[in-house]
Amino acid sequence: MIVWIFRAVALLGTPALTWLTVSKDLKGAAFGVLIGLVIIGVEYVFENVSLFSLIIGVIGAVVGIIVSKLLDYSVFQIGNATLNDVWATYNPIIRYALALLGMMVSIKKIPELDDLDKNILSMGRKGGRNMKVLDLSAIVDGRVLDISDTHFITGGIITPRFVVQELHALAESNEPINRAKGRRGLDILARLQESRDIPFRVIDRDIKDVNDNQMKLVTIAKELGAAIVTIDFNINKLAALENVVVLNINDLAIALKPVVLPGEDMSVFVMKDGKEKEQGVGYLDDGTMIVIEDGREFIGKKVDAAVQSILQTSQGRIIFTRVKGKSAQQGPKLP
Repeated sequence: MIVWIFRAVALLGTPALTWLTVSKDLKGAAFGVLIGLVIIGVEYVFENVSLFSLIIGVIGAVVGIIVSKLLDYSVFQIGNATLNDVWATYNPIIRYALALLGMMVSIKKIPELDDLDKNILSMGRKGGRNMKVLDLSAIVDGRVLDISDTHFITGGIITPRFVVQELHALAESNEPINRAKGRRGLDILARLQESRDIPFRVIDRDIKDVNDNQMKLVTIAKELGAAIVTIDFNINKLAALENVVVLNINDLAIALKPVVLPGEDMSVFVMKDGKEKEQGVGYLDDGTMIVIEDGREFIGKKVDAAVQSILQTSQGRIIFTRVKGKSAQQGPKLP
């Protein structure tokens, strides 16, 4: 609404002003209408140009004018009268062209400074290592911080600013769970920023033609030749379609689960009783359930057990063991 009021004032007020101050006739009013249209045209252009581009364009034009001044000085130092006359004739056109070129080159090329974000891994790339892009799920999960501390992640880590904005939105959410996730994610980013082992940076890169943040992330990773660190299933699928490498933390956790074979011995803390009589239940550090036959009497204690068998389920692995020293044929104790 304010824009239309401004345009109406420019179109009606300017002719009135020129009629009163320049010429009280039709020519003065027409001149005012022309100026009003120019003002509206400039306003329309500015409305569709970002402030950043506008400032960069002005700086580029100023640089172009400075270059023209340097050329003026160089030509003057040559001391050729004919050259000076030719230069003086065409100097306004040259100055105008350099100012316009400076404006256009700066507007076109300055956004490419984002590509310098690749230099965060300049040393890493020389060693065959790639950039890692963190998505929202990996940041909130937090395990990427522990992985980076162990130096298993090489190169540098980046995340786009729109992901940080998502975290801010979660941190200010009215829902306690989302608020806790957002605050945890921001804390993880702050700790990554403080890390001296691996460079971390938030980049100001966005894909304006794409509305979905997940698709933006995949597109940015593809443009930068980077791998995505995530625990999100949808990101996995999108990245696979775009031939982008995905480092799934959940897959890494599964791959790092301890390997046990039937007949091996292991030390287990019996936490509770099992479903069957005389069974005890314990857990490995990664959450793998261990069922201990004849382990009920050892609840609250650590026992040495021999692995009997391993069952793989959709929820994970279950390891069946028996307390060492107990015969496999021994029946239940009589009261």
